[in-house]
Amino acid sequence: MNTRFWVGVVYVAVIGALSNIAALFIRRDRLKEDKFPFRIYKWERNGKVYDRLKIRRWKNRVPDMSKVLKFMLPKKVCCGATGRDIRALIKETCVAEIVHSVLIVLSLAVFAICPGREGVVLFLLCLLLNLPFIFIQRYNRPQYITAAKRLDEREERRRQCGF
Repeated sequence: MNTRFWVGVVYVAVIGALSNIAALFIRRDRLKEDKFPFRIYKWERNGKVYDRLKIRRWKNRVPDMSKVLKFMLPKKVCCGATGRDIRALIKETCVAEIVHSVLIVLSLAVFAICPGREGVVLFLLCLLLNLPFIFIQRYNRPQYITAAKRLDEREERRRQCGF
């Protein structure tokens, strides 16, 4: 393997690390989960299309940066979660989808850094390492949206009953 390949590897590592910092600056209040590109499409069947990838088996086994970087919002829903908590998690799925999509686009630069077969291999590796995270976000988001609506309805019923 030549030097250009290793420069490509370093490039990919740097953009991966910087993406976590960049994600902090994405304004969550501007993200609309019911609008393009985050909305749930009919062909996704509320995330069920990802069951073909057996996503339930492996989605909790992939690295989770919120476990490493403690200031990030945890990606798990606690038993005492409110509709507001779940909506914050929905926004985080949008941020994660943005970050991994941008990483795929930025990884196209490896073709300029190391042209040829090595660039193709490096790009495919970037693609294969980022696509699963996009699939996880698109799989989880419909479930979180449904849970948030149910929790909001429950909280509204409790308010009406005086609890």
